Amino acid sequence: MEVVILAAGKGTRMNSSSPKVLHEIGGRPMLSHVIRIALELEPDKIHIVVGYGADQVATKIEDEFPDVPVNWVTQSEQLGTGHALQQALPDINTDSDENPVLVLFGDVPLIRKETLSAMLLEPQADELSLLTFEASPPAGFGRIIRDSDAAVTAIIEERDASAAQKL
Repeated sequence: MEVVILAAGKGTRMNSSSPKVLHEIGGRPMLSHVIRIALELEPDKIHIVVGYGADQVATKIEDEFPDVPVNWVTQSEQLGTGHALQQALPDINTDSDENPVLVLFGDVPLIRKETLSAMLLEPQADELSLLTFEASPPAGFGRIIRDSDAAVTAIIEERDASAAQKL
């Protein structure tokens, strides 16, 4: 299994010049919490996509996790979540159907190993699993668009969502 952690965002909602993923919770950067959970899953490789404050993020994480090999991927332009993941694709082993790829967000530090393990173990008819949540209020977040059967039809950044999709 390979893990891709998306950590390129500026964090406009944080009202800070520090990279979003370096804001601390419990005395540690949010990204550090996500890396610790990823390591508990024993991945073969960890890719971290950085953008805003890339050098600052890499320095902090390399200091905290000196023995963890990380493949640092740069998203030069912040063009959304999908684009960030695309930047990591060339470095991911796609030669095997037996190599799951878990995508995590560097600014979601409260995800639990048990939640991720359960999702990874759940048999899937399709090749994609998506773990979502409902934010209340949803302002500032992207949107998961579903059809009448609750199947995901689109993932839209908030700035691209219509007024109806923002509700």
